[in-house]
Amino acid sequence: QVQLVESGGELVQAGGSLRLTCAASGRTFSSYQMAWFRQAPGKEQEFVAFINWWSDANTYYADAVKGRFTISRDNAKSAVYLQMNSLKPEDTAVYSCAAGRVTDYELPGAYDYWGQGTQVTVSS
Repeated sequence: QVQLVESGGELVQAGGSLRLTCAASGRTFSSYQMAWFRQAPGKEQEFVAFINWWSDANTYYADAVKGRFTISRDNAKSAVYLQMNSLKPEDTAVYSCAAGRVTDYELPGAYDYWGQGTQVTVSS
């Protein structure tokens, strides 16, 4: 099984940048698809970004973050990253990473493994 731990969330001003890290355990990390989700107070969990498992990874982004966020992975380090630029107050949420072998990559229930989440707060 895969153990996931997120880090990097903090308070940042609008227009600033953060990089979130999801560190994974195990020796089979490279075979899992990875995604980032977020959940703001009073809102449903929202898909953010997806990256596939093969070396030339394919990525997919939610419209709300496209052009501002970049997902990447380093299988040698068993880590996945979310680079967030031009942050907006509406990006404020708990960000969680997820791992699995999925068909519907935008659906939280498709993923088997989750981290504890890290809080990102963007002030105006």
